[in-house]
Amino acid sequence: MSADATTGAVRQLCAGAVVHDDHGRLLLIRRGHEPARGLWSVPGGRCLPGEDTATACRREVLEETGLVVGVGRLAGTVERPGVGAVVFVIDDYVARVVGGSLRAGDDADEARWVDAAEFATLPLAPLLAETLGGWGLLPRR
Repeated sequence: MSADATTGAVRQLCAGAVVHDDHGRLLLIRRGHEPARGLWSVPGGRCLPGEDTATACRREVLEETGLVVGVGRLAGTVERPGVGAVVFVIDDYVARVVGGSLRAGDDADEARWVDAAEFATLPLAPLLAETLGGWGLLPRR
């Protein structure tokens, strides 16, 4: 975490993973805790002290979904408001599954693969659809 001297905001580094399967479906989790409790999002979370975002991405996916991923290119970085003066700075990576078994864990109430039709019906975390669409990473089927 770092503090922004001009705004007083505390900036918390986070990481997320945009993972598609061989059928073009997107891996999503239903968040079990704030922020965005009960909403669907890509797996991810806060970096631990001294942890880089790519390492946090791998760890968070494993904790939340039971899947082991290889982290690829940085899809993009977004900032989202947290509670109080916290701002989450999230590096989202394109990742691919290399092992594990899908199951919800840690702060995820549910984890599953979704196609484009199902994605359009889910209650999503704010700006998720717009962000993934802008990056060309929406579910493909």
